[in-house]
Amino acid sequence: MVAGEASGDLLASAVLAETRRRSIGHAGGIGGPAMVAADFDAWWPSDLLAVHGYAAALKVLPKLLLIRRRLGDRMLSWPADCFVGVDAPDFNLGLETRLRAAGVRTLHFVSPSIWAWRRERIDGIRKAVDRMLLVFPFETAIYREAGIPASYVGHPLADAIPMEPDRAGARQALDLPPDATVIAVMPGSRAAEIEHIGPAFLGAVERLARRYPDGVFVLPSAGPERHRQLQTLLAAHPAAAAVTRLVQGRSHQVLEACDFTLIASGTATLEAALYKRPMVIAYKMSPWSYRLMKSRGYLPYVGLPNILAGSFIVPELIQDAATPQALADAVAAGLDDTIGNARLIERFTAMHRELACGCAIRVADAIAEVKP
Repeated sequence: MVAGEASGDLLASAVLAETRRRSIGHAGGIGGPAMVAADFDAWWPSDLLAVHGYAAALKVLPKLLLIRRRLGDRMLSWPADCFVGVDAPDFNLGLETRLRAAGVRTLHFVSPSIWAWRRERIDGIRKAVDRMLLVFPFETAIYREAGIPASYVGHPLADAIPMEPDRAGARQALDLPPDATVIAVMPGSRAAEIEHIGPAFLGAVERLARRYPDGVFVLPSAGPERHRQLQTLLAAHPAAAAVTRLVQGRSHQVLEACDFTLIASGTATLEAALYKRPMVIAYKMSPWSYRLMKSRGYLPYVGLPNILAGSFIVPELIQDAATPQALADAVAAGLDDTIGNARLIERFTAMHRELACGCAIRVADAIAEVKP
């Protein structure tokens, strides 16, 4: 099994807990702390794959290719009964192609976003996987039309996150005021994400603090390295640092506790929707990476809540539009829109019900089916 970055680690850990419960087999490969806690043998850490944008990927490409070759060698000499690639398609699809050609059964959990961009990937997917495991229901038709075996398994986060969040309990656990306006500030889990979007987020915090002097801003970090990076960033923005609480990990608890979140596009936006939290989605990357991705995209939106809804139900501010002032104005407008937020909660609840269908059990069933 190979999972990249924090979100993949969480997705895979739920599956591993179920395979361990059934004694399906021992798993090794690339994983993070949540997978290790589920008895996974991490030969390399998942944060090696947490690369943001083409420019950053090119810098580490030789290292990643070497790791992928050594990983494939090790899996073939083990030998592995089956392989599960968890997201990270740029790394996993090539590895899956090699393993499948050598007779290893391959599953890929979480489809690449071919419905959003790079549709040409479908031919490579056909060569790489015995079965694609889909976390979103609208993806089923794409794979059926392409003639690639696929199963909708739901989303493990929808199973793990309670349908009715306990805001009061989360605030107590985080030692937050029970009646304060709490804003979660979430600039991403990767170093390059924080580098690009973090200054704009903290600039927005400075402006929002003037508008909401009793507001509480909470900034969760994804692991010790990101914690240190965020500490350095806060030191360069003393006005934001004065009103921001930096906590290590606990991002789900922060989302459960907050009233609103300013959040980077990615899996965290789905987590925020499952916690029924109104949000403003933003994203920045290197100008070169952005031009390339924009030229190959198909959808007008990037945030998962909007993609699932098929419309802009929450604001998105991307690249040059994500200025500190624009972000602050969008968050303030959202905080003050009581009626709109009530409608959002209804939409998010409907999404949650559709995505919660025992994902870990379904993925474990698929693994059991392909193992000899």
